[in-house]
Amino acid sequence: MQRVSESKFTARVRKHSKHPGQFALAPAVPQNTPMVKAAPTTVSSESADRVSEYEQPLNERMRTFMRLEFLYQQMLYNYELEADWATRAATSSLLEILAILARGDIRADVNKELDRQLEVLKGYQSQPEVDSQRLDTLVRNLTASRTGLQAMGTHFLQSLNDSAFLSAIKNRSAIPGGTCEFDLPEYSHWLRQPYARRQQDLVNWLAIIQPLCDAIIELLWLIRESAQPLERLAIRGMYQHNMQKDVHCQLLRVLLPGGSPLFPEISGSQHRFTVRFLEWSTIEHRAVQTAHDVSFKISIC
Repeated sequence: MQRVSESKFTARVRKHSKHPGQFALAPAVPQNTPMVKAAPTTVSSESADRVSEYEQPLNERMRTFMRLEFLYQQMLYNYELEADWATRAATSSLLEILAILARGDIRADVNKELDRQLEVLKGYQSQPEVDSQRLDTLVRNLTASRTGLQAMGTHFLQSLNDSAFLSAIKNRSAIPGGTCEFDLPEYSHWLRQPYARRQQDLVNWLAIIQPLCDAIIELLWLIRESAQPLERLAIRGMYQHNMQKDVHCQLLRVLLPGGSPLFPEISGSQHRFTVRFLEWSTIEHRAVQTAHDVSFKISIC
């Protein structure tokens, strides 16, 4: 049975490649030891080895990319499940992806980001300590992604937009409970079809958007891996940072130990950002900023 999965490039690079900062094999600079004792955290034995990651996009392009990544991964997850409820969820994710893609020329934005990342990577080719084989692989595969996007054409969504079946589901989805059986009997009948029949339809729909979504996932992986995590200390739960003028930052990643009772609230722009650490107890009580100093890691990508 045919299966949609992450691109070969993404799987291969995640396994074998390092981020651009690791091409030059310079020794890491040790961080200063904080003078203030950090807030204690309670970590269970099961989650002690895990790390909780929180991300914040710093421009509209990254927000769009991350929303598409979220919906695409959600669709792939539900597509693989046999239950008709999972097929419903996968179809809903597809319609949300189409709604985002209808707002602007996302394909052009992905092409621009691919060009920018290729320029960054090619800049490492002149450095003496670069792993040229790994770098060439990255450049070659990003170039292939760009070629695939160009081959899609500007009207690649036309068949999905012209589908009366999907349009009916989309129109009724705006109504709470609007896709139940008596509203959309054809949709209900399709959901009763064998799993292989439903999955094949999902595969056909996925094939149309997959080159774009795979390229976005590859770009986000490269951006995430472009910076080393730095040790930082939030005084009484608050950390502020001013960017250097020549730094092109698109994404923040805050890392906390798994099982920590804290979570970050991140706000800012490409010039300055603030991280507040909140203490969470239960859903009945509102989270409040911790009064303790918090040791954490952050990647400015």
